[in-house]
Amino acid sequence: MKFRAPNRIFILPSTSSYFNSSLRNHNRSFASVFRRFQTSLQARASVGGGNGSSSQGDSYLVPGATVATLLMLGALHARRLYDDKKVEEARERGIEPEFKSDIKATFLRLIPLRLVSRCWGHITNVELPIWLRPYVHRAWARAFHSNLEEVALPLDEYASLREFFVRSLKEGCRPIDPDLQCLVSPVDGTVLRFGELKGAGAMIEQVKGFSYSVAALLGTGSLLPMMAAGDGNEEGSGQENSSTDSGKRSWWKISLAYPKVLDPVSTCPVKGLFYCVIYLKPGDYHRIHSPVDWQVLVRRHFSGHLFPVNERAVRTIRNLYVENERVVLEGLWQEGYMAIAAIGATNIGSVEVFIEPELRTNKPKRRKSLHSDPPEERVYEPEGVGIMLKKGDEMAAFNMGSTVVLIFQAPVSNLHDSRSEFKFSIKRGDRVRAGEALGRWK
Repeated sequence: MKFRAPNRIFILPSTSSYFNSSLRNHNRSFASVFRRFQTSLQARASVGGGNGSSSQGDSYLVPGATVATLLMLGALHARRLYDDKKVEEARERGIEPEFKSDIKATFLRLIPLRLVSRCWGHITNVELPIWLRPYVHRAWARAFHSNLEEVALPLDEYASLREFFVRSLKEGCRPIDPDLQCLVSPVDGTVLRFGELKGAGAMIEQVKGFSYSVAALLGTGSLLPMMAAGDGNEEGSGQENSSTDSGKRSWWKISLAYPKVLDPVSTCPVKGLFYCVIYLKPGDYHRIHSPVDWQVLVRRHFSGHLFPVNERAVRTIRNLYVENERVVLEGLWQEGYMAIAAIGATNIGSVEVFIEPELRTNKPKRRKSLHSDPPEERVYEPEGVGIMLKKGDEMAAFNMGSTVVLIFQAPVSNLHDSRSEFKFSIKRGDRVRAGEALGRWK
């Protein structure tokens, strides 16, 4: 006599008859429960009368709600595409889109984006089966236009999506401009804004119609070289900043020359202070490289929101870069001041600093307020010297696309030599890669 059993179930000969009888009893009980459930549904359908017409109406209730939800989402997406198309058409005609807050910006403040980002971070950190990894990574690359030809390792060696996000590239894929009198892009991305900081408060234009303060972005304890507004020595200070001995300035000279107690509203930047804002898409190369040879003296971590930083968010959310979580590195290079602000964003929201691997961002907060606490600050040892980085060195990485704000001093023209002026070699909207020159001087 042969017994038949389902696959993957091991049956001992001494207990097979008992198992079969238990299985038959279980099937009978399940069948009886199912019959009672089916009878109750038929009874409910017949209460409304009319040959089952009520049951037919109920059967379309859930699909109808689903279709309505899909139609609403489709309409919202179509409206967004329409608005974005209008913005692109206006930009082609030379019309810059203006800042305009909308209901989405208000709604985003009600969503726990930090919690959502941590959850997404845990998901992307899950180790994938080796056979599945190439399919997942190729799907991501296809969706966000990543260049797989530059990836340093075979796709099956990236255990998770997060490892693929922060992937390194093949040697030589990002050649560093060797010109000693140029400053290179620290990341792959799109140039959003650039220029020279001027006027009281040292404001950077987020979008036409709205600007944010550099002092608020970097923190009140920043080493940003500022002076009292209306100071008659501004021109002379600019000449001094572009002199040949500017690279010999120490931490102490900058701290004493530009006291931190000055009111940002009543101060203005010294001459020769520039900025550049670069946006990284999710499919871009996520590592941050050193733009010049410089000394990193201070790291400052601000715990804030994690709003998205795409173009639409920039046009609709006030103080986007100041409100979001960010890591600021400050220091000195041969021409004076240098700072890099790495802005976090929705989904993971994590910034890794290679020169300080123990730093953790997007940590859970016990209190609801994100901006009441002062930023976490660390002065790199030895004090006054800090950590030396060469042009092109890897210094940090995003775990998802975000934004980098670069602020630096550079040579400006003076009465003695009008040729030694820093000039940007980029345009707004340009796609740049790490190692390409952002500007040069002679």
